[in-house]
Amino acid sequence: MKITTNLTILIFLLFNSCSTEEKAKVSPTISFNNELQELKDYFQIPGIAVLIKKENQVIYEDYLGNSDVKNHIPIDSTITIPMASLTKIFSGITIMQLEAEGKLSLDDPINKYASSFNIPDSIKIKHILSHTSQGEVGKHFYYSNRFGLLTSVIEKANNQSFEKTIQNRIINKLGLKNTYLLKDSTQLINENRRIAQPYTLGGEIKDGVMEKQTKYGFIDYGFSSSAGIVSTVRDLAILDNALNDNTLITEALKLKMFTPFNAQSSYGLGIFSQEFMGKKLIWGYGQYDCYSSLFLKVPSKNLTFIIAANNNLMSDPARLINGDVTTSLFAMSFLKNFVFSFTDEALFENESSLNTLKTKITDDNTEFFHKKLIAQSLASAYMSRFDSAESEKSKMILKQVFKIFPGSKSKADLNLLFNLQLLNFMDTIRGNPSTSDFDVQYKKIGKALLTIDSDNPYANYYMGNYYLGKGITDNTAFFYDKIVSAKNFSPWWYTEEAKNWLEANK
Repeated sequence: MKITTNLTILIFLLFNSCSTEEKAKVSPTISFNNELQELKDYFQIPGIAVLIKKENQVIYEDYLGNSDVKNHIPIDSTITIPMASLTKIFSGITIMQLEAEGKLSLDDPINKYASSFNIPDSIKIKHILSHTSQGEVGKHFYYSNRFGLLTSVIEKANNQSFEKTIQNRIINKLGLKNTYLLKDSTQLINENRRIAQPYTLGGEIKDGVMEKQTKYGFIDYGFSSSAGIVSTVRDLAILDNALNDNTLITEALKLKMFTPFNAQSSYGLGIFSQEFMGKKLIWGYGQYDCYSSLFLKVPSKNLTFIIAANNNLMSDPARLINGDVTTSLFAMSFLKNFVFSFTDEALFENESSLNTLKTKITDDNTEFFHKKLIAQSLASAYMSRFDSAESEKSKMILKQVFKIFPGSKSKADLNLLFNLQLLNFMDTIRGNPSTSDFDVQYKKIGKALLTIDSDNPYANYYMGNYYLGKGITDNTAFFYDKIVSAKNFSPWWYTEEAKNWLEANK
């Protein structure tokens, strides 16, 4: 029998055999279980594996849906899932070990180990490891593909291949039976690995909008310090136990790894670190085209949340690359139910509840509601690619965000700016007239972000898109040129798009 069925039945029996007082005790699990199924259905995720720990004990574990849709193979505890950028946590731990052994220093120039990549001498290992190597070195967090340079650092410092280093220092040491670095398809056959099949949500374009359907995708092969680990939620729980017990690195090194690199950053050394409602959140995420994952620790509560899926909609809609885990509805469900005891509050707001929401907001929950609304608005904006009604829902939510939380109008929130530009883009795609509903907010948020860092590539890109939608191409050229001409940024997708537009519109 599937574990999902067992868990659902167990929850039902426990809940209905308890007194009123006892029902309140199990309600976080029931609430989370219901919301997880709601999220799975909303994002059309084929299969999800999830586990929650209290200290070193598993308090929730479930497997929903299928590893293989066509063959009706359910996902279970032994089916492995590509974890993408959660590999960075493994790399961060390894570099902490190598520093403790005196085999490298975080203050070493990256050129000492990766000289062929033409990186300035001012950029140290610590800057690559903390995603602060771009723009003004050490100052601003920008998730960067330069993290892959740490592959050479690890190999040269340890005088061993990256694969063997990770295998010996973490995988073998912890006895992780279902964790491996995935090189190619033959490895899956030779090692008899069970892997979740990959899926995408999308399809053919009709009337400017993608059809909403789950389609078979592809498996990402190859590995580096940035990505390539394949694992299970149970194996990642063992890794979490080792972090809790200081089995892999000392408490001092763990604190160093888990501390934001500077006051402007939400990233430590190989892992995110942020504050939310007085709680420190330590987390990492993974996102391939056809897979997604999340690893979230709340140290003050001794809680850890681990979840993985075989499409990318657990990560992509939330724009986790910007460094705020509260934009994830999956994370917010875990936090509201197990950390902050807001089990009576709905995860999704509707038109009726939005109109009365202000009466429920207090000093104790205002930050929670603010972030939850942004998370839902981002999700709706993303899903508007498939359903125009979701676009209107996102706009409805944003109007309440700016009404109830007026500071959002000028706050330097990159996710809000992304949300606004995505809605504008979808209106353009559908041939809708340009809306001015959020013009004031759009420009104020963009200005606030670019005041902090005028080279912010995302803010420049979103502002360029704003003026492109308005037909003011001189302004578009100004912001796109700032992306192309910015110093000390590795070329990425936004560089290519800006460059191509500028060349086509000379």
